[in-house]
Amino acid sequence: MHELAIAASLVESVAASAQAAGAARVTRVFLKLGALSGVSKEALLFCYDVATRDTLLEGSQLVIEDVPVTIYCEHCRAEAILSGIQGLRCPRCGQLSARLLHGKELEIAGIEIDVIEETEGER
Repeated sequence: MHELAIAASLVESVAASAQAAGAARVTRVFLKLGALSGVSKEALLFCYDVATRDTLLEGSQLVIEDVPVTIYCEHCRAEAILSGIQGLRCPRCGQLSARLLHGKELEIAGIEIDVIEETEGER
């Protein structure tokens, strides 16, 4: 299950960014996950909970935005969202398209944090 390694890497990256921003803890992580990324959403959600234990992210929510496969059809000169991942054919004209615009994403879109409050003595 490579999702555990992905979740661990995600936690490491987010924790480093959150610490640099002075976070007390991370409350939510926003992720874009493409249909062609090769990552199982359900497995990643499960592994995320395991990977966040004893970290700045423990108890945080992983919010995943599913990114559909989008192609550019040279024949129609338009973008098209595909209903499945089986074939890269334009749903309008049926032509094959080699120009994949979206669908392979696995990227952190943002994080939500609680910031450490400075006390009077720390200023």
